[in-house]
Amino acid sequence: MPLHLTSEQRLDDGVLERGFTLGEIPGILWTPPSASTPVPLILLGHSPLGLRPMYPRLVARARRAAADGFAAATVELPGSGDRPRRAAAEQARADLRRAVEAGERVGDEIVDALILPLVDQAVPEWQAALDALLSLPELGGPVGYSGGVISIGVRLAVVEPRIVAAGLFAGSLVPRAIFEEARRVTIPLHVLLQWDDEGNDRQAALDLFDAFGSREKTLVANMGGHTGVPQSAGDAAARFFTRHLS
Repeated sequence: MPLHLTSEQRLDDGVLERGFTLGEIPGILWTPPSASTPVPLILLGHSPLGLRPMYPRLVARARRAAADGFAAATVELPGSGDRPRRAAAEQARADLRRAVEAGERVGDEIVDALILPLVDQAVPEWQAALDALLSLPELGGPVGYSGGVISIGVRLAVVEPRIVAAGLFAGSLVPRAIFEEARRVTIPLHVLLQWDDEGNDRQAALDLFDAFGSREKTLVANMGGHTGVPQSAGDAAARFFTRHLS
């Protein structure tokens, strides 16, 4: 799919932010103020809330990446933002809400229906975006993946050889099939877990970390809820990418 740049602005710290479309998929690319050679790239994963509501967090992460000498990019997930809704996903969300409101255990069939089709569609889109982005002269390897949905990050770590390190955010539902895929992950991992995340199955997050096949993997757990990530956690993740992408 061809990449078309749709907007451009220079942020107050000199970071260049460009909107783009990849076919019908919107995305954003951030590059450092000045770079004499092609720079490494970090793909910024995010929740299905959409790029607009997630923008403040995404741009903060992109600014930090640029300060460390890296470009950063993200794309809208299937069914998010202005992209067409997926009827099966909407039904799975409704089933999830009903189970949570009733205080019931969220069954594997709901998790599978909500997450697996998203992973199946999103991962090839991320790979297509990576193809297009790395064709730009200012971008080069290596490539990292940072963020959620954690199941998307796991699949990408398995199937995309250009990704050499991943910083994953625990805090989303994980299908059983993804646990099996996690055993095939071998790249260095840095996993962030908020210990009191009200929407996260803490034990499942710990089990997933245990399943990863990587010889180098670090789990950073902090007290607090889903949005209470301390600055020190971001600093640790940045140091991880500096070690593996520089």
